[in-house]
Amino acid sequence: MSNKLVYSTDMGRIKEEKPKEETVGDGNVRVRPEKKGRGGKVVTVISGLPLAGNDLKAYAKTLRKRCGGGGAVKDGNIELQGDHVDVMVDVLKKAGYDAKRSGG
Repeated sequence: MSNKLVYSTDMGRIKEEKPKEETVGDGNVRVRPEKKGRGGKVVTVISGLPLAGNDLKAYAKTLRKRCGGGGAVKDGNIELQGDHVDVMVDVLKKAGYDAKRSGG
């Protein structure tokens, strides 16, 4: 008989998680519509904002109120439900960001 260990319950499943770092955008603010993987619905994605954490969440809340819809903050990007690209570019430019439309 060989003495090879096949499975051990001593350690269980080990999954090394890297600590999540706050991602801060590079200042190149991009606003794009996204449809892929969302059941055919359009979502406006704002990326590159130089905000992080609670500041980004608070700013996302003001943008959601401005477009009158829902949304979320995911991976340092703001996602707004619906196609609000042109409106968001104008709002971001008035707020002092160098916002540009990208994508479709």
